[in-house]
Amino acid sequence: MKAVVQRVSEASVQVEGRKVASIGKGIVILLGIEKDDTPKELVKMVDKCLNLRIFEDEEGKMNLSVLDLNLEVLVVPNFTVASDTRKGRRPSFDKAMEPSRAMHMFTQFVKTIWEMGINVSSGQFGAHMKVALINDGPVTFILET
Repeated sequence: MKAVVQRVSEASVQVEGRKVASIGKGIVILLGIEKDDTPKELVKMVDKCLNLRIFEDEEGKMNLSVLDLNLEVLVVPNFTVASDTRKGRRPSFDKAMEPSRAMHMFTQFVKTIWEMGINVSSGQFGAHMKVALINDGPVTFILET
């Protein structure tokens, strides 16, 4: 499982010109689910994303997490994050989980965040989405389980 995590002041997702999700201050997670991912990796990735200390404390140091500050999360399914770009010029998607299983994992990922009491929104699995965000920093991290 791979995730691109961005600290944002706001973000939203549109599908066919209609806003389907939006958040204020928090993080956007572009989530790539791979063939071999299990519920164990899912829980590990949720924990890593929500506890990543990327927000400033009173001294201006990145020392606080989404959980510490009770911020919002926008999760966007993004199979291209699961690509392999090490060879050639065309990305390989061989490692990406097949869509029906990935949709279930994505739903579980969002549900797990919600069960932790975090205000979570999500993009629409399988849809062509337009993601708008204001990256605060910019602060961006690539996480892998």
